[in-house]
Formats: sequence, structure tokens, C-alpha cells
Amino acid sequence: MAGTGGTAPATYSPSPTTHKNKTSLFQQDWVRPDGRGFHQCRPAFFRTGAVNAASGSAYAEFGNTKVIVSVFGPRESKKAMMYSDIGRLNCNVSYTTFASPVRGQGSDHKEYTAMLHKALEGAIILESFPKTTVDVFALVLESGGSDLPVVISCASLALADAGIMMYDLVASVSVSCLSKNLVIDPVFEEENSQDGSLMITCMPSRYEITQLTVTGEWSTPKINEGMQLCLDACAKLAKIMRSCLKEAASDSQE
Repeated sequence: MAGTGGTAPATYSPSPTTHKNKTSLFQQDWVRPDGRGFHQCRPAFFRTGAVNAASGSAYAEFGNTKVIVSVFGPRESKKAMMYSDIGRLNCNVSYTTFASPVRGQGSDHKEYTAMLHKALEGAIILESFPKTTVDVFALVLESGGSDLPVVISCASLALADAGIMMYDLVASVSVSCLSKNLVIDPVFEEENSQDGSLMITCMPSRYEITQLTVTGEWSTPKINEGMQLCLDACAKLAKIMRSCLKEAASDSQE
């Protein structure tokens, strides 16, 4: 794709050296739908400046998951904020009607909206835009699995593109538990048959987690392993995001 800050899709898999019991996971003759290794993430593609009318924007493509995020503001808040010294963050996550294989599932996703807000709020320096509001609109163009982590990472990049002050970029990765196997960056089919899921959103440079979501039943060793897989992949994903920003900055200077 041509455009500002576009790079070839980059792969980012967690380092196998950090997982001592990795061999014990591969007990079943099971192949992932897209042929990846259990601990191998999909190629990640980012592009900033995807929406001209927005203050900042980003497009992300992870396999069949395609997301676009627009950021508007800071602009004067419509709500009375005379006594607030910090800015407001508004988020909205919606799906196009053709995003998912199930027809008619387009529209706002309230749960994802709340989770996106929680994931981003801790990373934004709200004091830097008092009495104003920043609006983040995320649109899932195609749902191919791990939608929310892709939305969060893409939104973080769009905020950076808009010049919103942040403590660090926010990267998000999830793992699914399928029987005894942990698979990272699951696709749609894997999420539908998972026994549990774990999603981490973090600021890799600060090694701070802004959100942790766990569903299903997990043993303590499995949770620890899943968290380490996600943190490792988040750090590598953030490097890809930073290189996209650097490329966009150098393009704008030419």
C-alpha cells in the first residue's frame, strides 16, 4: 500500500529462549489454520496518515484483520469542564457490516469501546490538553481474529500520528488456550474454539501493563507463560510501530 509511513509487513514472534517448557506444548498433531507456528505472530503492516481529515490516523493489517483508526482533537469539550485540569478521552469501536462472516453484525461494539479506553487512558498524558477532548474512532474493516489487540495497537499509533503526548506507545497481543497448547495472535477460527484467552496491553519501554484480560480457566504456570509470550511479542510489535512513525517523519521532511 502506498502512503505515508507504509512499510512491508513485518513479523514479530516472541523469543523461544524465554519459554523453557515449549516442547511440552507440541503434543498434538494439530496445524494452525494459516500454517503458523504456535508462537508465531501474523505479519504486521502499519501505515499512518490514512485519513486526511483527521488530526491523526493509522491503518493496520494483521493477516485478514484490517483496522483503521482516526483521531480528532484536542478540541473544546462539549461537556462542562470548567473545573477539570485534565483532558478527556473518548473512544468508539465499530464494525463495518461486511467485517465479519456473520452478516448484519456491523455497528458499535460497546465492550471493545470500554476496553480500548481503558487500554489507552493510562498511556496518554491527559494533563497536556486540559479542558479539551480527544476522540478516537476505530473501525474494523475486516474481522480475522485478535481484533481488539489490533485495534488498540493501531489506535496508539494514530494518537502518536496526531501528536498527542503519551508516556509510551501501547502495544497489545493475545494468546488463546487450545487444549494444552498456547497459540499467539489467534485467528477467527482459533478464537471460536479456544478454552480460554489472555490479552495483554502494555507500554513496552516502561514495562508497564495498561490492561490484562483473562477468560476461561488457566493454571498459574499457563498464565505466567501466556503473559511472557504476550509481553515479549508486544516489545517486538512496538519496534515495528516505532519504525512506521520514524518512516512517516522522514517522509514528511523530504
